[in-house]
Amino acid sequence: METLIEDIRYGLRMLRKAPGFTLVVVLTLALGIGANTALFSVVNGVLLNPLPYPEPNQLVTLHESKPNFETGSISYPNFRDWQKENKTFSVIAISRSNSFALTGYGEAEQVRAELISSDFFPVLGVKPEIGRGFAPGEDEIGAGPIVLISAGLWKRKFASSPDILGKGITLDGKAYTVVGVIPASFNLTLGTFSPSEVYVPIGQWGNPSLRLRSAGLGIHGVGRLRPGVSIEQAQLDMDRISRDLTAAYPDSNRGVGAKLIPLKAGMVGRIRPILLVLLGAVGFVLLISCVNVANLLLARSTARLREFAVRAALGATQGRVVRQLLTESLLLAIAGGGLGLLFAAWGTHAALGALPAALPRAEEIGLDRHVLAFTGLVSVVAGLVFGLFPALRTSRQDLHSTLKEGARSVSGAHHRAQNTFVVIEMALALVLLAGAGLTIRSLVHLWNVYPGFDPHNVLTFSVSLPPAMAEASPDAVRAAWREFDDKMKTIAGVQSLSLSWAALPMSGDDEAVFWIDGQPKPPSLHEMNWALQYIVEPDYLRTMGIPLQRGRFLTPQDNEHAPLVAVVDDAFARKFFPGQDAIGNRLHMDQSGFATVQIVGIVGHVKQWGLDRDDAEALHAQIYLSFMQLGDSVMKLTAPGAGVVVRSSGPTASLFNALRHASAEMSSQQVVYAAQSMEEIISESLATRRFTMILLGVFAGLALLLASVGIYGVISYVAGERTREMGIRMALGAQRRDILWLILRQGGTLAVVGVAVGLISSFALARFMAGLLYGVQATDPATLLVVAGLLGAVALVACSVPALRAARVDPMITLRYE
Repeated sequence: METLIEDIRYGLRMLRKAPGFTLVVVLTLALGIGANTALFSVVNGVLLNPLPYPEPNQLVTLHESKPNFETGSISYPNFRDWQKENKTFSVIAISRSNSFALTGYGEAEQVRAELISSDFFPVLGVKPEIGRGFAPGEDEIGAGPIVLISAGLWKRKFASSPDILGKGITLDGKAYTVVGVIPASFNLTLGTFSPSEVYVPIGQWGNPSLRLRSAGLGIHGVGRLRPGVSIEQAQLDMDRISRDLTAAYPDSNRGVGAKLIPLKAGMVGRIRPILLVLLGAVGFVLLISCVNVANLLLARSTARLREFAVRAALGATQGRVVRQLLTESLLLAIAGGGLGLLFAAWGTHAALGALPAALPRAEEIGLDRHVLAFTGLVSVVAGLVFGLFPALRTSRQDLHSTLKEGARSVSGAHHRAQNTFVVIEMALALVLLAGAGLTIRSLVHLWNVYPGFDPHNVLTFSVSLPPAMAEASPDAVRAAWREFDDKMKTIAGVQSLSLSWAALPMSGDDEAVFWIDGQPKPPSLHEMNWALQYIVEPDYLRTMGIPLQRGRFLTPQDNEHAPLVAVVDDAFARKFFPGQDAIGNRLHMDQSGFATVQIVGIVGHVKQWGLDRDDAEALHAQIYLSFMQLGDSVMKLTAPGAGVVVRSSGPTASLFNALRHASAEMSSQQVVYAAQSMEEIISESLATRRFTMILLGVFAGLALLLASVGIYGVISYVAGERTREMGIRMALGAQRRDILWLILRQGGTLAVVGVAVGLISSFALARFMAGLLYGVQATDPATLLVVAGLLGAVALVACSVPALRAARVDPMITLRYE
């Protein structure tokens, strides 16, 4: 221990004597360790940490598997049978996203809601902060209206008053009794489920289709396995139940199964491969940092050869010298790790602030004890890695030769080691630059993809009619929507407007089920034809900028008194009417609020599922139906909320306030909410790709910086060593350009070899990057040539500084000194 303390004291003195060297090494390590710590904190929070629920490994999500959807929504009657018949779950529950107009407490507003079964919070082990949860039976159709509210709504509207229990709140004009408050720590985000402000028993939903066994209605489930039961056993159990239900209800359940997914996999499955690729990329940055520091230590230890030779002559063993050098390396690593933690804290906060929607479990990301342990381990390992090689190299020098020749002579082995390190740095930097370049090109390709509509100056929002309209007649609801249309169209800047119910590109989907007139009706619902369903008004096509290819679009005359019509997209026409004209054909609809419709037009296809994956989705065909031709029972369901798309004559940023004001003039209880431009919706659909591109770009930038510093340091050191040689060459007639070319050639050779090795290594990207790219191959020649040229140019600039310094050497001063 005394010897160790002496080594630490001596190491600190030596580092203080070389402040420039120490600062460069610590900053280099801080960048590498900080980047790794920041990304590990993301991986730790998203992938490694267990879910914040009791026995999280027992939690699974439940879905119905159907011909068009592997993880489709569950019908309410099927869920009740799953509850009763399963033998592998201790409890299962369902949820469905919704929203309500909250009135009676200041200005009317729309609040996010989840319709849930009674066991939803018990499945997760979540207990109300005050009050109670839903009791068994309180989620049945016809039960009394009760509600759970979030801690945020409790604080915002009721000042966290404990008297909230038993009070009534009005949602969509209906009184609900508050029975409990859900804690603020509850933050489950899963598929369509998100933390909401109110939680209502699903039996309170007024949709008559809830009773239909064939209607999924966006309902999904979560369950807790019995102790000792595997997910494979549970899947077999649910398969048995599905077969029984198919036998009992063939019309609605043929082709329907159950799909179970671990809850954690359902939350982070899509982001997992991306984070692992990024973790590998940031590991390259740390490796470059270690190689860089090893080079600096090797150069410094070479300058200290005489010191170590004298110590050895006085009795110091080889192990003693190695231990001293490793102690200095570890001191540098610890300092770099500490500074890296500060960089990591800042970098993580900045990344999450810029891209909060790209990551699940973002609220769980932070510098916890696991991240601190990771940083400590990385720092120690990095210290050993970058310190061991220079220490061993130095300790193996010939004592007699070093004392005789002084510190001037350096073996070729040192130069070979330094050159090898530079080549490794350059190769790793090129691989990262190639990855960043490919993701940038992918994103550029995606931004140039035509979505099937014109998103510029298009605003989307939702509106709920006054709560009293929930009990109004269908004709009254239609009249209210027509009045809303007329009012909105008078606002300055509104070029066109359309109500939209059901699907909206990239932000919501709904399905139409049908069979073609003249063909036999399929025996079950899931053997019918499926298409994406847009229920819109006549100005929808103009508002969205969708091209009409043939026939006509919907007109104001396609109302509740006119024959039912439909417009389909070209994908629909190709799929269901190959080689013939789709216009004029009739479709028999099922469960869409329509009966039999006639196709009157064909429009262009819209990328519903996103710019990058729309073509890969099984449900691709699209059908447009008239909003005003909705059946009476369905028309009443639009009163609590429908979508609106507006095309503006200019930027949409200031338009929404005018729309809200006009809506408030109609009724103070009519709520306009959730405004987004179509450009924002497209941007959000690319959030994960943008997240990947930004981080890879940052890592590639760090790698480029570190590699340039590395090659600069080596060439500068070599040029300094060869100062006497340069003086002699110039004294014998060499020109300054000859000296400049000599140094540049040495650095350029290292850069070319490093780039060549990097280009070969980059072909390994094809395996790991294929799923992250769009419109470009992982071995794209143009990208590889550009990044190779960039890295070569940076290396040339880094070499030019020491080369110019060497070319300015005064031979007389150099030779006189020697």
